[in-house]
Amino acid sequence: MQRLQDRVAVITGAGSGIGLATARRFAEEGAKVVVADLDETAGAKAADEVGGLFVRVDVANEEDVARMYRTASEELGAVDIAFNNAGISPPDDDSILETGIDAWRRVQEVNLTSVYLCCKHVIPYMRRQGRGSIINTASFVAVMGSATSQISYTASKGGVLAMSRELGVQFAREGIRVNALCPGPVDTPLLRELFAKDPERAQRRLVHVPIGRFARAEEIAAAVAFLASDDASFITASEFLVDGGISGAYVTPL
Repeated sequence: MQRLQDRVAVITGAGSGIGLATARRFAEEGAKVVVADLDETAGAKAADEVGGLFVRVDVANEEDVARMYRTASEELGAVDIAFNNAGISPPDDDSILETGIDAWRRVQEVNLTSVYLCCKHVIPYMRRQGRGSIINTASFVAVMGSATSQISYTASKGGVLAMSRELGVQFAREGIRVNALCPGPVDTPLLRELFAKDPERAQRRLVHVPIGRFARAEEIAAAVAFLASDDASFITASEFLVDGGISGAYVTPL
């Protein structure tokens, strides 16, 4: 299916994990992909794989973000889709009783301020076009809280969820859809690194997933492609859960 034929999609954090899987899926569906990442090696490799354009970007830096969208528009002629996906979950983000202010601020900058900056700078392009789809990566923890505390991450994703709702309502009549993607735990390099250091923490997460496993990045990418496409033309300001049933489970099946 070529649902995204010739549409220009900018993906942050596209060098690995969900971002890379989405870059692959978008390219398969006909999109022109801008691979944005802080890691030049991973980003350039991903762009080469999908036949896309690589832009090195620090998503917490406003000049970088503005340049990213300007480059996409100048080089490819439009910005139709923005998947604001870059984020971090550092090991020093724990209980509020243990997490320091530096860790808190770092997570807010990368996970929340970046989404603010990306939306602020991409929406003017979409307004001129009269159309656009923005997908912001939030998390299931923004909806129901985390079984294992990571206070900075949870708060940042709650902010992404609230911002996405407001923007989705504000710009709906201008043809711009804004949705918050809320994945459950996903088998990505970030999660594997985090849980390898604390297997008990991983088990506390996994036991709550009714399907009995973590999501694959490709499964999340399929949801992003749907939200980016015209198949989701009546969906905006939503919290789009792809969580293996976590949010619907009163008890976890044995």
